[in-house]
Amino acid sequence: MRFLPLATAFSIVAATSAIAAPPVQTVNTDKGKVIAAENGMTLYTYKKDEKGESYCYDKCAANWPPYLADASAKAEGEYTLVERKDGKKQWALKGMPLYFWIKDAKKGDVTGDGVGKVWDAARP
Repeated sequence: MRFLPLATAFSIVAATSAIAAPPVQTVNTDKGKVIAAENGMTLYTYKKDEKGESYCYDKCAANWPPYLADASAKAEGEYTLVERKDGKKQWALKGMPLYFWIKDAKKGDVTGDGVGKVWDAARP
């Protein structure tokens, strides 16, 4: 019984730290190392965005889904949060919002890199 409160406290701390930064990983691709979400899918930045602000909505967001954060997520290190027009939070790297590309099909795909000369794979 004495360890139950410690176990509970550990669970709370673990849960809190799990939302402190986005679950990302570095993935090797044919274009070098890129940052990918927990699911292994490459993340991208949009040159028309500004630090701390997304300009990708409607049709753009249908093709480039934002990397959304849980409502209780907290920024950590180079990973920050951007509030979208709909009130949802989006992960950002060094202030630049992060997105997926609907044409990437599997881990390591970087088919969105360079699209329209305004989309870049996020790099470590």
